Amino acid sequence: MRLIVPPARLTLLPRPVRRSLLWRSFVVQGSWNYETLIGTGFAFMLLPVLRYVYRSDPGALQAAVARHVGLFNSHPYLATLAAGAIARLEADGTSAEVIERFKTAVRGSLGSIGDQLIWLSWRPAVALLAIALLLLGAPWWVAVLVFLLVYNSLHFWLRVWGMRIGLEEGLGVGRALREAPLHRVGGRAADAGALLGGLCVALAVGQAGTESAALVLAGVAAAAGLALGLRVRSAVYWVLLLVWIAGVVSGITSRLVG
Repeated sequence: MRLIVPPARLTLLPRPVRRSLLWRSFVVQGSWNYETLIGTGFAFMLLPVLRYVYRSDPGALQAAVARHVGLFNSHPYLATLAAGAIARLEADGTSAEVIERFKTAVRGSLGSIGDQLIWLSWRPAVALLAIALLLLGAPWWVAVLVFLLVYNSLHFWLRVWGMRIGLEEGLGVGRALREAPLHRVGGRAADAGALLGGLCVALAVGQAGTESAALVLAGVAAAAGLALGLRVRSAVYWVLLLVWIAGVVSGITSRLVG
C-alpha cells in the first residue's frame, strides 16, 4: 500500500505555495457558517494556489475565488485531500464544471470517513488512555501531554497525507482514499478504546477496594465494546466515563462523611 506519494506531480506547485495551503488548512473552520459551511475557509485555504495558477490573469483569479467560496463541507482534517486535488485540477486547467462536480462528489465521503475515524474512534480512545494514566497515578499534566501528543500524531499526519495524495491523484483521490488504511485504523482505535474503557472501570472500582467487582466490570466493558460495534462504542465510552466520575464523587463523599 502506498502511503508516501512520489514527488512527480508535486512540482506543479512551488513548495511555498504547498506549504501555505497546508498551514491555512488549520483555520479552515474559522469562518464556518450555516450558508456555506466551511466553503469560505476552503477558498481561503486555496487562495495561494489560485494566486499562483492565475497570476497573469486577475479576472480569472477573481472568478476562481468566487467559485470556491460556495457551499462545501468536509471533516477539517481531511479537507487538505480535497484542497490538494482541486489545486491539481486548477493547475492542470480542468474546467470549472468538472471541478464543481468533483467538490460535490467528495464532500460527503470526506465528512463521514473523518467523523467515524476521529470523533467516534480515535478521540474517545485517546481520551480513555489519558483517563487510565490518571487512574494509575500519573500527574495530570502527563495525562494531558500524552493526550495531545497521541491525538495530534494522527491529526497532523492526516493533513499532510491528504494534501500530498490530493496533489498526486487529482480526480483519482476516491481510489486512493479506498486503498488507504483509514477504516482499519479506526477499527483498531475503537477496539483499543473498548479495552481501555474496561481498564478504566477496573482501576476506578479497584480504588474503592472491590477488586473482584472491578475485574467483572472490566471484562463486561471490554467484551461489550469489542462485540457491539462501532456505532455503539461511543455510547459505551460515555457510560464508562460517567461510572468513573460517579465512583470518584462517591469516594470523596464517603471520605468526607467518614
